Amino acid sequence: MHPVQVWIPSFRSENNSIEKGYTVFRIDVLMNGRQHTVEKRYSEFHTLHKMLKKSIKPPEMPSKHVRNWVPKVLEQRRHGLELYLQTIIMENGVLPKIFLDFLNIRHFPSVPKTESCGSFDTESEGSSKLSHQPVLLFLRDPYLLPSANDAFSNVVIEGVIHGVFYPDLQPR
Repeated sequence: MHPVQVWIPSFRSENNSIEKGYTVFRIDVLMNGRQHTVEKRYSEFHTLHKMLKKSIKPPEMPSKHVRNWVPKVLEQRRHGLELYLQTIIMENGVLPKIFLDFLNIRHFPSVPKTESCGSFDTESEGSSKLSHQPVLLFLRDPYLLPSANDAFSNVVIEGVIHGVFYPDLQPR
């Protein structure tokens, strides 16, 4: 199963005074156990389709022209767009960046799993960029002993130092 799953559970109509009414499709995205929602108009799907044609062979899209805006027709379009997104995911082991951007997915490796640990080739545009974030933050240098006026010793720092440098040492 692919780590990205999408559904389009609903749609809504928008009407405003500036432009004629349009339909917004709600896309639920589930990736690695986290879910978020994005909303897109059909015109955004159409733009995505044109961009995807440059890098992959995307599936057919539901028709751009809808004769009437009755709920049954819109439901067919919703289902067709959902199938469109799911087919792109199923047919492509590596999802194009434009597709990931469309779904508002960030920090997703764009290379196959065997290479997902990064690449030493810094000149390649398609290489994965690793994103490192601190796991532990020290407010002072952990290798220095606590100062004499330090009322409380830092248990976390001591634990890390002892765990890394003296893993076989039993606690006192």
